Amino acid sequence: MSYQVLARKWRPRNFSTLVGQEHIVRALTHALTEQRLHHAYLFTGTRGVGKTTIARILAKSLNCENGITATPCGVCSACQEIDNGRFVDLLEVDAATNTRVDEMRQLLENALYAPTRGRFKVYVIDEVHMLSNSAFNAMLKTLEEPPEHVKFILATTDPQKIPVTVLSRCLQFNLKQMPAVAITTHLGQILQTEGIPFDMHAIGLIARSASGSMRDALSLLDQAIAHGAGRVEGGLVRSMLGAVDSDYLFAILDALKDRDAVTLLQIAADLGMRSLSFSAALLELSALLARLQVLQFAPTVEDDEPDRERLLVLANAFPPDFIQLAYQIANNGRVELSIAPDEYSGFVMTLLRLHTFTPSLVSEFIGTVPIRGNSSAGQRMAAKTVVLNSSALSSPLAGEVAQTTASGSTPSWHQIVMSLPLSGMTKELAQNCELRQLDEKFCLLRLPPALGHLQMKPGPDRLQQALTEHFGRPMQLRIEMGMNEASTPAESIGLQRQQRHDRAVSAIANDAFINDAIESLGASVVQSSIKPIT
Repeated sequence: MSYQVLARKWRPRNFSTLVGQEHIVRALTHALTEQRLHHAYLFTGTRGVGKTTIARILAKSLNCENGITATPCGVCSACQEIDNGRFVDLLEVDAATNTRVDEMRQLLENALYAPTRGRFKVYVIDEVHMLSNSAFNAMLKTLEEPPEHVKFILATTDPQKIPVTVLSRCLQFNLKQMPAVAITTHLGQILQTEGIPFDMHAIGLIARSASGSMRDALSLLDQAIAHGAGRVEGGLVRSMLGAVDSDYLFAILDALKDRDAVTLLQIAADLGMRSLSFSAALLELSALLARLQVLQFAPTVEDDEPDRERLLVLANAFPPDFIQLAYQIANNGRVELSIAPDEYSGFVMTLLRLHTFTPSLVSEFIGTVPIRGNSSAGQRMAAKTVVLNSSALSSPLAGEVAQTTASGSTPSWHQIVMSLPLSGMTKELAQNCELRQLDEKFCLLRLPPALGHLQMKPGPDRLQQALTEHFGRPMQLRIEMGMNEASTPAESIGLQRQQRHDRAVSAIANDAFINDAIESLGASVVQSSIKPIT
């Protein structure tokens, strides 16, 4: 017997074996069970997600010899003939090759005749968006009021090209792209049944490369089995797909952390020697940076990641604003590969751009990123200092101006902030900092670790510029992470606001007219509506 490809061999035969389209299965199952059958269905979605498969299962459900059911038997002659593609009352039409109005008219004329074998005559029109406007117009009347024995099932990858007059006559179901997890699980079950050795990393690579298409995944799996001589192994699959090993990606980030440009160039050369895709490398790097950012702000989301420990180290080594910038650089670099002198040069320039914008004192950031739920990271965070200006920050105290908090004579940071022309996040940064030291050329502030996101550029640079203009001399700004010991301008503003609100509430409570209204009319005061007027 000739070999049958996995995409055909493992095509679902009933709704229970259909993967990743539970919302479609639920709707059709209920409709079949309750006999609430529409005359026209439209299935939309990208390639390989199950449009034609669902159409055939629906045809079996309508024509099964055991009656209309959501669970066709699969053993009667009608079910078997539909599975084998030779059921006389199931007409599958490829609209891409039958676009003309004459062909559509002939098809519709045949619809008037009763079915030969089955209960219903089912027309499956694939890629229906390829029909001409005349063909669409020809089928409108029949599609709206077909004979009772006729069911239309339309399938398309591009529903935007279908006239609204056709859409309004159909029940439309949008098939989702399948998540990589669902594809991985399904491929694993197939390989176990087939008795083919595999590792999870390999089928995970295949699932991600399939981009939500189960048919593509099965085709790649066939290729991987042939490539590995009956085995599906991670290294062989990676070689087959031209995928970039994650070790390269971690090596890039480690080199950025160490500010090692030589290593970055060596990695680029190695990728070129192995003929790996530079575009794929930047794509995978962007995905890794996204995982790092998620880990920084929501560490519990990726508890099951196999590289979690390596990710934690890197998440603590870079500030969140740099991860955002690096993600943008990697994505833009992938776009610019097409206009670069050659892909190698474009990739090298992207790596060097990442190196250029890496914080000059990245070691100072290690342990300062607020990894929520990580107590050890929080303990380290309180003791670290973030330098926002890489210039040397050394200046002598200036006698009458230089003062520290230890002396208890700190200049009023509240008044300074109020006089600065700030807005947006820069204003939030200034209001939530505590002044630690101020002299003629140097300003030291302290920011709570929980508000570390306020340090994202260009906020610190704008605050430094505002201080320079305020004092009329160049000022160097430095911000350290730690819990504030004194009240900040934001806390003072909040306290004043609360005091004004409390006075307003008290005034309302003591107002004679309002108390009279409450007693005589049964009125009540909506507390949330009380606003101070000063």
